[in-house]
Amino acid sequence: MLNKPELHFGGDVLVPDITGWRRSRLPELPNAAFMTLAPDWVCEVRWPTTETLDRSKLRIYACEGVSHAWLVDPVRHSLEVRSLDSGRWRSVASHEGSARVRAPPFDALELELGALWV
Repeated sequence: MLNKPELHFGGDVLVPDITGWRRSRLPELPNAAFMTLAPDWVCEVRWPTTETLDRSKLRIYACEGVSHAWLVDPVRHSLEVRSLDSGRWRSVASHEGSARVRAPPFDALELELGALWV
């Protein structure tokens, strides 16, 4: 996982809050100022001031083949989980509060949402 990597996709330059790649696609991190390989997972932390921008990034992520996206809202204490399906984002789940959840692509691990809001 990388925190705030710079991603270059053609003419689009994006900086997601957190990203992750499967080892099979990115065995080691390159020594570069930016990445051109689309991640397998992105996480955007939504604030009232960035919500429109974060949602517009989803369109670009879909075009680049990012498989999973999480939208975390620390104000509403919510997690929105999406998966790419035939080039379109599909809502997988929405969670709120301090629930314990399993969210793709990390559904093998249980995440305690309450720990995010502290």
